[in-house]
Amino acid sequence: MKIAIVDDEQDMRQSISQWLALSGFETETYASAEEALKAIGPDWPGVVVTDVKMPGMDGMAFLKRLMGVDSGLPVILITGHGDVPMAVEAMRIGAYDFLEKPFNPDRMNDLAKRASQQRRLTLDNRALRRELSDGTVLMRKLIGTSGVMERLREDILDLGQADGHVLIVGETGTGKTLVAHALHAVGPRAGKSFVTTSCAAHDEATLAAMLFGPVGEDQDKPLMEQARGGTLVLEDIESLPQALQARLLTAINDQGTPAETRIVAICNAPEPEMCEASLRPDLFYRLAAMRIDLPPLRQRGEDILTLFTRFGEQFAEEYGTDAPQVTAQEAAQLLQAPWPGNVRQLINIAERAILQQRRGSGSIASLLMADNAEIAPQQIGEGKPLKEYVEAFERMLIDNTMRRHRGSISNVMDELCLPRRTLNEKMAKYGLSRSDYL
Repeated sequence: MKIAIVDDEQDMRQSISQWLALSGFETETYASAEEALKAIGPDWPGVVVTDVKMPGMDGMAFLKRLMGVDSGLPVILITGHGDVPMAVEAMRIGAYDFLEKPFNPDRMNDLAKRASQQRRLTLDNRALRRELSDGTVLMRKLIGTSGVMERLREDILDLGQADGHVLIVGETGTGKTLVAHALHAVGPRAGKSFVTTSCAAHDEATLAAMLFGPVGEDQDKPLMEQARGGTLVLEDIESLPQALQARLLTAINDQGTPAETRIVAICNAPEPEMCEASLRPDLFYRLAAMRIDLPPLRQRGEDILTLFTRFGEQFAEEYGTDAPQVTAQEAAQLLQAPWPGNVRQLINIAERAILQQRRGSGSIASLLMADNAEIAPQQIGEGKPLKEYVEAFERMLIDNTMRRHRGSISNVMDELCLPRRTLNEKMAKYGLSRSDYL
């Protein structure tokens, strides 16, 4: 995290910079507010430390300009003795805190650390909000080249443009909430309210108040009202009490067409029929007029290897180690595993595989066996033709090698001992493009 130090006195700039640099901060120094404003824009990744009394634009005017650029930017003011009223006014405008001269360097260090943590959280939250409102980003998170995933992405794009209510059905861990976000983000309601709640997380009275009102002191409006013009996601719809099902149906009918608030209901029942059985028929058919059934991971073929590789790479970077190279036997085991927890379970196993790799012990097979200990061996999978296992492993091997060599065809040819024509043919066969790795 960066610290911008703004002070017209060179000695003060240098001393603050040296002190903060010793604490691990990356510092930038500026002799004037005007100079600093040229470098600091929205989402600037750091904290500003500035003196108040400076020629030209003083610290208070500088603070006001910074708040106009990015109101979430932490600004620490250095004030002279007796300037406390001014410092209080600065806090009202939006300053993070102030230091009175002469200040304790340890106090400066502590403020910089806390302000940096706040800034990092602010930027992370902004990035997450942008990600959840960007349909392109969300669609890229729906990784996979299997036929079921291709159809899922097409369904999201089609239904996202429609205005009717949607029912999403799928096993635990298949990504139903991600799909709900994507439906909202790729359609005309993108940028409007996106409200989500779980029907299983509250008792009937609390849920009734949350959805329809009257609301408690900690809630501004009922969720149906908060989501007006946007999308209301009801997770665990199968847990919605019968009385509230009737009220929800009435609220849906009262909206007319097009709906003011789009309802996206998520059903977590292990079998699709259980969802229909848990809802009153008239509500079920209103919600299921547009329906998305998410495929379980065990039906997604070579997507399993693609996902395992991607998540493995992410965790390897996070833990500062190399991702394990998956052998042909391990690839077959990953493809044959039943994956009762679906993608969520795969993510957990990928992380544990990286932790094992860092310790230099364990195997992917042992993780799969431990995760599926309660499942009888004959349930481990229906089995696939040898050709499918070979092709899935081959695609994963080429994909991994291309990633490692950042799209260098010559290096991939050398490592895999393949002539260029053969490599090109196999990349075309598996839908791999060199441009994706550059």
